[in-house]
Amino acid sequence: MPEDLISRPITELAPLLQSKQISPVELFDEVLNRIHQLQPKLNSFITVTEAEGRKAATEAEAEIRNGRYRGPLHGIPISIKDLFATRGVRTTAGSKVLGKWVPDYDATAVTRLLQAGMVMVGKANMHEFAYGVTNNNRHYGPARNPRDQTRVPGGSSGGSAAAVASSQCTASLGSDTGGSIRIPSAACGTVGLKPTYGRVSRFGAIPLAWSLDHVGPITKTVEDAAIILSAIAGPDPNDPTASSRAVPDYRKEIKLANGIRGLRLGIPRQYFFDHVDPEIRAAVDKAIRELESLGALTVAVDIPNLENCAAMEAHITLVEATSYHEPYLKRQPDDYSPEVRTNLEAGRYLLGTDYVKSQRARTLLLRNFNEAFQHVDAIVSPTLPAFPPPVGEEWVQSGDLRENVIDAFLRFNIPYDLTGFPAISIPCGFGSTGLPIGLQIAGKAFDETTVLRIAHAYEQATSWHRLRYALPA
Repeated sequence: MPEDLISRPITELAPLLQSKQISPVELFDEVLNRIHQLQPKLNSFITVTEAEGRKAATEAEAEIRNGRYRGPLHGIPISIKDLFATRGVRTTAGSKVLGKWVPDYDATAVTRLLQAGMVMVGKANMHEFAYGVTNNNRHYGPARNPRDQTRVPGGSSGGSAAAVASSQCTASLGSDTGGSIRIPSAACGTVGLKPTYGRVSRFGAIPLAWSLDHVGPITKTVEDAAIILSAIAGPDPNDPTASSRAVPDYRKEIKLANGIRGLRLGIPRQYFFDHVDPEIRAAVDKAIRELESLGALTVAVDIPNLENCAAMEAHITLVEATSYHEPYLKRQPDDYSPEVRTNLEAGRYLLGTDYVKSQRARTLLLRNFNEAFQHVDAIVSPTLPAFPPPVGEEWVQSGDLRENVIDAFLRFNIPYDLTGFPAISIPCGFGSTGLPIGLQIAGKAFDETTVLRIAHAYEQATSWHRLRYALPA
């Protein structure tokens, strides 16, 4: 099997699997070899599911051989962020607290991927309990950025993005509370989609903040993200927040769309373009000009009260996370890392009035975004204002502002967790040091089709997604 085959997206692998030109077992073996080669360098996984993956690959091979092809995810090697429950496989949420937990059930999103025929290759490394943006994990070691192993991959789904970027899997299932899908995707050069709140069931996902948590894919291409979203979205009796809206065939819809000519793209120069690394700003501005060349119209938008997002997100996350962790904090407080434990214990002392005020302010923010969306079809911005720092470094330079990496990486992402609007990060260039740059596209509630359509059009007009990862020496 050519080595570059395992670097290919779902859309290229699926026809080869369906036509029996390659087998799921061959593909799994190649991916497993890549994992064994890179795990000591990148630490993308907490658990590698070699036995389970080989069994699934063998079953997929037999089904395809006997004419029971399930669709484009059949036989595809996928990793799962380690906060999703997986039957019979340890699920730690990146913590020592749950270090020995082996669930007897699967998260709904995992179930749907299994039904679609995925081959699970492992449980991806993550920031402890998803409470961080770097993936500096004290219990299982930091995951590292494939583009520069001295730097963080972003978080909290850092292992997922690192594994996809380095082709240790073809795609990964992640979660996003303050940017945890889009942050590492921008940092590692992958596609990361946060769907609308409620579009994908969160049953079986260890929560960080129940009113902010989202489930979505990290992939090599936009079309791959569309394929996975169609597989995992939809109502779920086990999750009352899961929407009962019909699930489109997102892949079909973005292919049927006649480009993006005439679509109105909102450009929020205030806030989303404040304090941004010059190379990132230049790349995003160039991407916007590319979208204009494809026929999109750009419109200046002003969204009030964005400066309050950080406080809103902090208050809501602190209270909701602490309420979930209260039993563990009483029973095994020393199993938390000091920084995560400090955050969770701080949530005990936040006033109820602060939480309510933040939820009320969140409603106003939603209204402000909805007013903007009356004039535009999507909003375009950088995903991150700064490049990922070295492992262990807590500060980054965001243009003219030196700021804590948490503040920097959350800044452009949390507005869409607070409002629940769908948002995607796609590669739009590289800095002078070789680190990727992410372009963020956000849309109206449950309008993932337009978000994917714009992202796909840009992706097809550029070559960033075709740049293969070079194995380290």
